[in-house]
Amino acid sequence: MNIIDLHVHSTKSDGSMTPTELVNYAIEKKLSAFALTDHDTTEGIDEALEVAKKHNEAIANGDKEGLPLEVIPGIEFSTEYMGRDIHILGLYIDYNSPAFKARIQEFVDSRILRNQKMCASLASDGIDITYDKLLEENPGCVITRSHYAKYLLQHGYTTSMKEAFERYIGDHCKHFIPREKITPMQAVALINEVGGLAFLAHPTLYHISDRVLEGLIKELKEVGLAGIEAVYSTYTQGEELQMRKLSSKYDLLISGGSDFHGSIKPKLDLAVGYGKLFIPESILNEIKHIKNL
Repeated sequence: MNIIDLHVHSTKSDGSMTPTELVNYAIEKKLSAFALTDHDTTEGIDEALEVAKKHNEAIANGDKEGLPLEVIPGIEFSTEYMGRDIHILGLYIDYNSPAFKARIQEFVDSRILRNQKMCASLASDGIDITYDKLLEENPGCVITRSHYAKYLLQHGYTTSMKEAFERYIGDHCKHFIPREKITPMQAVALINEVGGLAFLAHPTLYHISDRVLEGLIKELKEVGLAGIEAVYSTYTQGEELQMRKLSSKYDLLISGGSDFHGSIKPKLDLAVGYGKLFIPESILNEIKHIKNL
């Protein structure tokens, strides 16, 4: 049975592999499809699609063996709900829509302002950092806190990325500055506007009660939520079962993803997570059926 991965990150946000490297790695691991879902950006999609296209043409022409690979245009929006950071995945989005690009640029501008403030805060405590230095070490990336953690580690201010979050940039640390975020409902509406399907990502990571989670799902369903990420790297069997039951209860699709970031998340691998993850192609087939693909 073919395997897929519907939640993958590249260097265009906070992953360690370029879009080209991701495609080649997916080919190596014999995936039939993966979704590139970088944080608040679609900058890597064209590159990934082009590499996959050449691979598929070579197979069709008999120049190489292997499975054709589908790269699904996607995105992961960071949103806020009741004080919590909630992520919404968009799959099969029309990422070239002018209106969509304009909205994404607003997110980029918001991140830039936040990052400039965070760099100034860290510098005020004697850390040799500026926003320009951060960009120089991470060209072409959407800067996230993972990039700060890597910077602090590589420049000797911490002994691990975990320590960087605990001492400097975690949610309750002195140098953390939140940025303006849209609501999950706004993210779902935006994804729907560009022909995509919206999924609530890894609900168990938000540490909210079952009552609050169901309330969120109901609200999102009303504005067009397509599904829930019911298969995920860190889920226990019980958590996966719970997500599948919620999907069924609210007549939603399920998606599955590793949340692969490369070396940023050590030991978490593409498609298999920490070793036990399995995302069958049948999950994608159900999604395609809804999209008439």
